[in-house]
Amino acid sequence: MIGSVEQLVEKTGACTKCFDEKLTGADGKRHIVLCGGTGCLSSHSLEIKEKFEELLKAKGLEDKATVNIVGCFGFCSQGPFVKIFPEDTLYRMVKIEDAEEIIDSDIVNNTIVERLLYVDPSTKEKVSKQDDINFYKKQKRVALHGCGVINPEDINEALGMGAFQGLRKALSMTQQEVIDEVLKSGLRGRGGGGFPTGRKWQFAYNVQSDQKYVVCNGDEGDPGAFMDRSILEGNPLAVIEGMMIAGYAFGASEGYFYVRAEYPIAVKRLRLAIKQAKEAGLLGENILGSGFSFNCNIRLGAGAFVCGEETALLNSIEGKRGMPRPRPPFPAVKGLWGKPTCVNNVETLACVPYILREGADAFAAVGTEKSKGTKVFALGGKVNNVGLVEVPMGTTLRELIYDIGGGIPNGKKFKAIQTGGPSGGCLTEEYLDEPIDFDNLVAKGSMMGSGGAIVMDEDNCMVDVAKFYMDFICDESCGKCSPCRIGTKRMLEILTRITEGKGTMKDLEELDELSDTVKKNSLCALGQTSANPVTSTLTHFRDEYLAHIVDKKCPAHICKNLMEYRIDPELCIGCGMCARNCPANCITRTDYIAPNHKLASMTIDAAKCVKCGSCMSSCKFKAISKV
Repeated sequence: MIGSVEQLVEKTGACTKCFDEKLTGADGKRHIVLCGGTGCLSSHSLEIKEKFEELLKAKGLEDKATVNIVGCFGFCSQGPFVKIFPEDTLYRMVKIEDAEEIIDSDIVNNTIVERLLYVDPSTKEKVSKQDDINFYKKQKRVALHGCGVINPEDINEALGMGAFQGLRKALSMTQQEVIDEVLKSGLRGRGGGGFPTGRKWQFAYNVQSDQKYVVCNGDEGDPGAFMDRSILEGNPLAVIEGMMIAGYAFGASEGYFYVRAEYPIAVKRLRLAIKQAKEAGLLGENILGSGFSFNCNIRLGAGAFVCGEETALLNSIEGKRGMPRPRPPFPAVKGLWGKPTCVNNVETLACVPYILREGADAFAAVGTEKSKGTKVFALGGKVNNVGLVEVPMGTTLRELIYDIGGGIPNGKKFKAIQTGGPSGGCLTEEYLDEPIDFDNLVAKGSMMGSGGAIVMDEDNCMVDVAKFYMDFICDESCGKCSPCRIGTKRMLEILTRITEGKGTMKDLEELDELSDTVKKNSLCALGQTSANPVTSTLTHFRDEYLAHIVDKKCPAHICKNLMEYRIDPELCIGCGMCARNCPANCITRTDYIAPNHKLASMTIDAAKCVKCGSCMSSCKFKAISKV
């Protein structure tokens, strides 16, 4: 048990030495680590680990190599990953049957299995080191510190990478000095609003109370977002340490993690991290002999998107229905059970140990004038390199999409990127060279949000995209205030009419009016930002709205009521594969004499067609198209 600062220094030194020996091979062993993020676990990385262990035992190599699970590597489209230390060799898309070849070739004979290496799509060269892959070159890991390197279920490995050094330094400072350091760093909340973290802590510090709380918002609900989940899965102790530093800074002795129940792996590792920290004496009473006491609790959310709003979240922790409260008073003054409470999201708290450990200047040296540090994005959609990335603030959208993301698949043309999830907006090609920061994205009609970034190409219908997000918002609205409850429903009805070919020009006027009304009159940020996808698509893609309303056509051929499938008789050979796969029995053979003297082709009865696309996907001759 670590009972003092001196014992922490001694323990950390031993763990650092042990961990460094693992990374450098000074312990004389090879170390096999596998990605233990949710994505790779769903692709059998745990079974692959067990296969490695089984083979090492069967081959008598248990004293030559170890096998372990680490956090998310980030490059999700290439997983599952296996990395070999100390050489730092990275294998991707590993299957269970590849384990024996890796052991026989790499572990036994020191020969790289080249077929499992990443291939650079531009040079066609095989890359064996993670840091040499373009996906990683422009990244800087601050919030993701330790993810993909340490075993998240072993506190000793976390200590070996600097865990609790930030807390140790904080405990040697006054509370105001800690707050000042965070203010100096320029850290802003990574949950979406971008409010200065130090200012929030200062508000809570200034309020006198017998009890104060820190709440970690892990209720990540944006479609396609998995930043907070990956941090909690990869290095939960970093978030715990950030919460403890916050508690010390403004006088809180208790913290609550609010994590949605759909994140069982994150919850499991968080529980284990809390248990190990308590056993080590790093959580509980009189931590490191400083007189500072702090305890952590976990509350599971049921998946209500509105509980990402801090006051709705507080209601949920208290056992009430997750609905927002009017503000002021703000939670920093009157929050959980009426006591001063600071609500920070996972990524924000994960940055705090770095700021105290490395210094505010080191954090502030990265980023832009008003947006310091780094930001984690879940990059998804129509992009080659799907995954989790952490980049310095000020990185351009072009760098994010093309340098890190590898561009658009299949040679398609970039159309838009949706940042900020349902609360954000769509940015077009003209904004690709804009730097990513809080204020710039808002000025361009979008927002940072929690960090979701969905890329869309020429095959996406932007009216359908707006409808998708509005449908999501309608489902997730708590219903407490009528502007959000009724206004979003009316907007969804209008968007549905337009995508069905029943829209009128008056609908566009009503969308504009409703968007403004909902934005100005909704109680919380869910309603206030709900119209952003509508307003941004109306601004940048008004021609698509007009095509749906005036021409009764969907340019992207996505809206079913406005498109149909046709068979080109010149390309069709009459094989009948499309007819055999058609669930509506709407494809028949017709006699046809073509210039190449074919005797028959197939025809689709548009009236019977359910537009499922089975015919198009089953045609090997590309004779079927959407019009």
